[in-house]
Amino acid sequence: MTGVPIDVLVVDDDVRVARINAAYVAKVPGFRVVATAHSTAGALAVLDERPVDLILLDHHLPDENGLAAVRKLRARGHQCDVIMVTAARDVATVQAAMRHGALQYLVKPFNFAGLRGKLEAYATLRRTLEGGGEAEQAEVDRIFGVLAAGSVAPDLPKGHSPTTAELVRQVLLAADGPLSAQEIAERSGVSRQTAQRYLKL
Repeated sequence: MTGVPIDVLVVDDDVRVARINAAYVAKVPGFRVVATAHSTAGALAVLDERPVDLILLDHHLPDENGLAAVRKLRARGHQCDVIMVTAARDVATVQAAMRHGALQYLVKPFNFAGLRGKLEAYATLRRTLEGGGEAEQAEVDRIFGVLAAGSVAPDLPKGHSPTTAELVRQVLLAADGPLSAQEIAERSGVSRQTAQRYLKL
């Protein structure tokens, strides 16, 4: 990737994990870590000093959770994108992260390839959106397809379909609240058993 680098803020309560994640980001061409923080207050202090393009945001922070952090940064007018990087796997947290504007959700533990896939998908999305102009349906589908590819494909267990995983993800994203496996099945057209399997991802 060439051109202006994508500036990243890494936020994790564990100093060692933050250092590792920052090193991972630095290995991906086109990305630059400009700061690390270990709390919501620390992240907001960084953002008040300088803008960033993307935040890798842990959900469990010492002063408040990552969702509250996103609410605060939006309230202050910061429009940077967010990828949640967390050990929280429950569906309610995933749904809340999406509603608060998290583009992607990466579950710990993960390897470099998993994070790289999401960062590369994000870079592709930025290039597409920065092109401007009007988008036809095919282009809109491609944009969301890029996010889906970076979001689910690298981390799926054997026997799970990226297409089905993205379908379940979109149903959850569109919902007004938590959904049961039966409700997801009815809205997506998959069986209840299949919905239950994908809810456990």
